Amino acid sequence: QVQLVESGGGSVQAGGSLRLSCTVSGYTYSKNCMGWFRQAPGKEREGVAAIQTETDSTYYADSVKGRFTISQDNAKNTLYLGMNSLKPEDTAMYYCAVDPFLSGLFCTGVYRGTYDYKYWGQGTQVTVSS
Repeated sequence: QVQLVESGGGSVQAGGSLRLSCTVSGYTYSKNCMGWFRQAPGKEREGVAAIQTETDSTYYADSVKGRFTISQDNAKNTLYLGMNSLKPEDTAMYYCAVDPFLSGLFCTGVYRGTYDYKYWGQGTQVTVSS
């Protein structure tokens, strides 16, 4: 059974930093697309960043570009999201997700979002105060 567990969320002041982690277990596929999403109360879920594990190709939403960094540690089966210069509008529940079949343009390119990820974590809350 595939499980994704996020950690690292918390409360910080604007301008601060956090690093989210997502540990994946029970996943036997060799290829995958991994991503971070967020959802604030009353808003739609937003794709924040994604990474194609074979190529290290990445995608960032315009709202986080230059501030957030997605990375992976295959040896630890862990996905990270480094978040710097945090803003109050970054406040949301953050979720990680993994899919064994999304790749290329469907992972980090123009077709991302066409298909939903297969596996999701439960989320970790990030709160940024002004």
